[in-house]
Amino acid sequence: MVLRIIVLAAGIAGAMSAAQFPAFSQQYYQRLGGAVDALEHVVDDFDASATALGLTRTQALEQLQGTEFLQTRQRDMQTAFKRYATLRHDLDVLEGLGPFMRAYRAPHLTDREIARGTWAAFQPALPLSFASALFGAIGFACGAGLMRCTRRLLPGARRKSSLPA
Repeated sequence: MVLRIIVLAAGIAGAMSAAQFPAFSQQYYQRLGGAVDALEHVVDDFDASATALGLTRTQALEQLQGTEFLQTRQRDMQTAFKRYATLRHDLDVLEGLGPFMRAYRAPHLTDREIARGTWAAFQPALPLSFASALFGAIGFACGAGLMRCTRRLLPGARRKSSLPA
């Protein structure tokens, strides 16, 4: 009896957690867009400065040498360009997707900085959408199933057969 209650509790916890995915992924997507916009400004500004001097981006980066500060700035800009390209790609992939396709494309929701910021501002709420209900049902099944599997691994938790030996 106690184990059934634990399985039910695990199912409910799974449901409540999974039902938050649509809202969390939407907020992540919005933050991703903001990060892309901010980095785009940095990239465009650097490229405009390079163009004004008749340089390509690569040539301008190569000129950031000679002092420790310039070399550090060169590495910072290279990092910014790479991050911008990665986040821009993720944003393009996620553009216009609903919660089910965002779940399918979850590898594009993995930037740690954006996820940390999203989680820090995220406030779980009672989900009332069809998508949240379906995610909740899946979460319930996963949570309860995981607990049932765990229960079977525990010594002494196996049911005794009611059949005579």
